[in-house]
Amino acid sequence: MSEQRDSIAAFRHPGVARFAVGRFLSAMAATSISVAVGWRLYEQTDSMLALGIVGLVEVIPVLGLALPAGIASDRFPRRRVAIASHLTLALCAGALGLLSWFSGPTWAYYVALFFLGVGTAFRGPSVGAMLPQLVPPKDFTNANAWISSTYELASISGPAVAGFLIAAVSDAWLALLFAFCSHLGFTLVLFTLPEKPAANARLDLGRAGKHGLTEMLAGLRFVRDTKVFLAAITLDLFAVLFGGCIALMPVYAKDVLHVGPVGLGWLRAAPALGALSMALLQTRLPAWKRPGIVLLVTVAGFGIANITFGLSKWMWLSLLSLFLAGVFDNVSVVIRATLEQSLTPDAMRGRVSAIHYVFVGMSNELGSFESGATAAMFGPIASVVGGGIGTLLVVVFVALYFPQLRTLPPLHQLQPAQTMQPAE
Repeated sequence: MSEQRDSIAAFRHPGVARFAVGRFLSAMAATSISVAVGWRLYEQTDSMLALGIVGLVEVIPVLGLALPAGIASDRFPRRRVAIASHLTLALCAGALGLLSWFSGPTWAYYVALFFLGVGTAFRGPSVGAMLPQLVPPKDFTNANAWISSTYELASISGPAVAGFLIAAVSDAWLALLFAFCSHLGFTLVLFTLPEKPAANARLDLGRAGKHGLTEMLAGLRFVRDTKVFLAAITLDLFAVLFGGCIALMPVYAKDVLHVGPVGLGWLRAAPALGALSMALLQTRLPAWKRPGIVLLVTVAGFGIANITFGLSKWMWLSLLSLFLAGVFDNVSVVIRATLEQSLTPDAMRGRVSAIHYVFVGMSNELGSFESGATAAMFGPIASVVGGGIGTLLVVVFVALYFPQLRTLPPLHQLQPAQTMQPAE
C-alpha cells in the first residue's frame, strides 16, 4: 500500500457531513424495520418461510422498477427523486406500525413491504448517485469509507434500539414508529442539500425505435462491458445470496441461542459493529495496491465467518463470527462502491447505480428468501452452513472466470471507461 491519506478529506467538501447524517437516519430506519417486522411475523406465524417471503416481496419491485428508477435519477435532479422515495418509505413504516398496533393480518404486512420495496427501488440509484456530485474523484474512497461508517453505526444502533423498543412494549409498533421518524429525518436533510441539475437533462425517453431503447439500457450495457465491475457485483450477488443469514436471526435468537428480542438486537448489531470498525480503519489506511485480490480474500472470509455462526451454540462465538463477517463485508462494500463511482461517467450514474442496486437488492432480499426457504426444508443450521460453503465456491468461480479482478490496479488510478491494465 502507498502513503497514508488525509483521513477526513471527504468532509472538507460542503454537504458531505449533512449527507452522512441523513444516511445514518435512513439506515437506522431500515434496520429497525427489518428487526421489527422479522420479530413480529415470526411471533405471529412461527414460520421460517414467512421470514423468507419478506425478502421475496421486497425484491420484486426492486427488479421491476430498476430501469425506470435509474432513468429518473439521470433525467431529474437526484435530490427530488430521493425525497420522493424517502417519503414513500416513511409512509410504509407508518403503515407497518399501525398493522402491528392493531394486530393486522399477515398478508397486509406483505402489501406494505411491497410498497416499501417500491420506495427502495428509487432510493437506491438516486441516493447512490448523489455522493459523486458532492466530492471529487480523488476522495471517492475516503467518502465511501466514511459513509459506510455512518451506515454501519446506524446498523449497530438501529437493531439494538429496535430490540429494546420491542421488549419495552412487547410489540413491534414502537420500533416501527421510530423508523417512520428516522425516514422523515433524512427527508428533511435532503431539503438542505444543493439541488444539482439533472445529469442528463437531454435524455429523450420518449423517442421511439431502437436508439431510444439503447439509451435506456445503457446502464446494463455499461455494466456488462466493464468486466471488472461486473466481477465485483457478481461476487457480491452470489456471496450474499448464499452466505446471508440475517433473515434467520429471529430463529437463532428464539430457538437456537435463546436470547429473546434484546439478544436479537445485539445479533443484528454485531455485523455492523465489525463493519464500522473496518470502515473507520479504512479512512486512515492508504490505498490497496491490489484491491481485486483483497476483495476475493475478504469475501472468502465472509463465507467462513457465516459457517462458524451457523455451527455456533454459544452467544459469544455467534457475536464474534458476525463481527468478523461485518469486517470482511465492509471491505467489499467500499471497494465495490468506489469502483462504480470511478468507472462510471456522471451522465450514466443513475442508470448504472440502479443496475448495481438490483444486484445488491437481489443478493440481500433473495438471500433472505433462500435462507428462509432452505431453513424451512432442512433447518436453520444447514441453511446457514450450506450458504457459507456456497460463498466459498463463488469466490473460486469469480477468481477464475474474471482474471481482470485479480489484476485490478489501485482504485484511485481508475478513470471513467478506462481499459483495465494489470497492476505492477
